Amino acid sequence: MRLNKENKMSRIFKGALIAAAAALVVAGGVSVAFGQATDHPADKPLVVGSDFGVAPWMVRGTNGPEGFGVDLMNELARRLGRPSVEIVDINFSGLFAALFAKRFEFTANPLNITAERAERMLYTEPFFATGNGFLIRTADEMKGFEDLKGKQLAVNRGTISDTWATANAEKYGFEVQRYDTFPDSVQAVITKRAFTALNEIPTAVFAASQNKAVKVGFNDFNGRNFGYAFRLESTPYRNTVEGAIECMKKDGTLVKMYEKWYGSKPDAASSINTIFPGYGAPDFKNYDPKPHELACK
Repeated sequence: MRLNKENKMSRIFKGALIAAAAALVVAGGVSVAFGQATDHPADKPLVVGSDFGVAPWMVRGTNGPEGFGVDLMNELARRLGRPSVEIVDINFSGLFAALFAKRFEFTANPLNITAERAERMLYTEPFFATGNGFLIRTADEMKGFEDLKGKQLAVNRGTISDTWATANAEKYGFEVQRYDTFPDSVQAVITKRAFTALNEIPTAVFAASQNKAVKVGFNDFNGRNFGYAFRLESTPYRNTVEGAIECMKKDGTLVKMYEKWYGSKPDAASSINTIFPGYGAPDFKNYDPKPHELACK
């Protein structure tokens, strides 16, 4: 796998125009098949976008990107019949703009499913449960939200953690510090510029396991879930990718990946084990509840 920067992305889609010429054109406009062949050419690498530095989901390893999300992308590409994977490394704050600009096919980072985002994009069904994880220095203590009063909370700019912090800063009396990457927010805690760094629970747990200077002070399990996001016009393709994810749930592939990268078993009732009816995220906009049969190979 090779890592592409944003300035290389235009080359990826030029070749897709040739494949699109063979797609079906119907009276009154271009068919769905045409758009799908253009944006998701079967003979080209699967191109996805992610914010790097969120361990163990996606980080820079010795031989390129590695992590739970990378393994998942490689397996998805195999099941979709794509020859390889290319991951666009982009800060989270620019992720959605890049998706809408067709710089990649769908998001590959740990992305929370929210009502506001569901207005602008399509989600797959949930496949990873999460919540708020508060990292603090090993010598400090945090028993709950009340311990944030008068302190600094560091977040990765533009994430759901940033949204939560912005909405709750006045309520709990803390100051928000925003950083472009999660490692930067952790470093703020280590160097005592911030009391805590807020991120997803699995990410916070892993970070603490890798650095003895920090620990998880408090976990807020709040029912959030990760899903992959697509452009609104990509319904058939979203459904195809979701079908592959459902098959990975059914045969235990996702659980094995979780155990490999997080070092423990997921909860039996987690969305990583649950195949939802229909397509998309239940209770969110653009969810299609119509049941479908799995076509696992």
